Amino acid sequence: MNVSPYIMYSDGKGNIFEDTSLYVVGRAGWDAFPIPEDEWIELPEGGNLYELPGRRGIGIDVHTGEMRLCEKGWAVAAFIPPAHTGLYLAAYETLPDAPTLPLFCYTAAGWHDNKFYVPAVRIEQDIRQECAGFDDKSVKSGVTDMLAAYPHNRLVQHLANNCALTYHCPAARNYFMGRWECPIPSSPACNANCIGCISFQPEEETIVSTQDRLTFKPSAQEIVEFTVPHLESAPYPIVSFGQGCEGEPLLMWETIRESILEIRKHTEKGSININTNGSKPNAVRELCKAGLNSIRVSLNSVREQIYTPYYRPNNYQFSDIIESIKVVREHGGWASINYFVFPGMTDTVEEYEALRTVIRETGLNMIQWRNFNIDPDWYLGKIGVVETGELLGVKQLMELIREEFPDVKFGYYNPPMERIKGNYEADFAHL
Repeated sequence: MNVSPYIMYSDGKGNIFEDTSLYVVGRAGWDAFPIPEDEWIELPEGGNLYELPGRRGIGIDVHTGEMRLCEKGWAVAAFIPPAHTGLYLAAYETLPDAPTLPLFCYTAAGWHDNKFYVPAVRIEQDIRQECAGFDDKSVKSGVTDMLAAYPHNRLVQHLANNCALTYHCPAARNYFMGRWECPIPSSPACNANCIGCISFQPEEETIVSTQDRLTFKPSAQEIVEFTVPHLESAPYPIVSFGQGCEGEPLLMWETIRESILEIRKHTEKGSININTNGSKPNAVRELCKAGLNSIRVSLNSVREQIYTPYYRPNNYQFSDIIESIKVVREHGGWASINYFVFPGMTDTVEEYEALRTVIRETGLNMIQWRNFNIDPDWYLGKIGVVETGELLGVKQLMELIREEFPDVKFGYYNPPMERIKGNYEADFAHL
């Protein structure tokens, strides 16, 4: 684009309009900024628009060039689909009685030439969670077949009835379509109290969790029963412990270790991954010895003073996370971070320097640049951040890291073994 798009507003009744007197601006941290024209892309398929009740959008007056509020209705933001990373948040002023926003990402959005636009980059070519790739009939047929094949397996029932059919979880739906990454929820408990937890929120909190948490401890037998056939038959197969519908899988490491050993007695195919907070490096070591191939550690920040007030860890500390990444690399495994991108925090100079240190110290293989699903005002208030410091911009941050660490891969998903051991950039997953 060589012009800025116009701001949009909602009438509070589900209708969205453009205001041609204002150009969109973006938010980073607490502040609003003009968005460079080359950072806009058309809203990808699978994206959604949200009204932000109790919030007035901020824009640049097309005549005066000055920032002012759009008083016509509520501010509008975009949810951008997986494989894309947002570069700016929606910019708005929050009124005193505004409700806390639910746990989604709120990217800036605008309207130009009869199209919706967002400041974002496609960070991942993998199409495994594209809307166009899912077929409800195939998913439901797969659910019927798997429930018949494993009638007593509580995990298959959980993945079918909760994840695939109720929450439309892309990972679960892919499993029932017989392809790619298979989720293995394994722990009902957690050793962190994340502010933005999507599976458990205290009753007194102003937000609700987006899904219900796993309520039982699966056995190794239940895990092995449905994962071995997936590894044997699925294209580019991965099985992943640690999902959004559970607590921390490392609390169940003994069961996971037993599962991995048993899986590998039956098949050498595919990759065994764990998505985790990385809190137990000794447990990670035991899993690597058993045959764990990769780890993805979730982080809102690589600075301890930002990480700790968000995760609120029980009986572990930030240094344990770094140690877990090192352990996987020492065993020849693939190590990623699930990096919650929050414009104005992730792209500060201080965070950039800390990220460089972590990459150098750990030998990190990959950064998964994930959009942070959280109310921006609420998040910054909860962790006590008033000033964010000097900003680079998310796109500039990515370019600097890519330049200094060309071997560190960028993406959005856990790569299958074919990408890990072969050509990472290969086009491997097809609809």
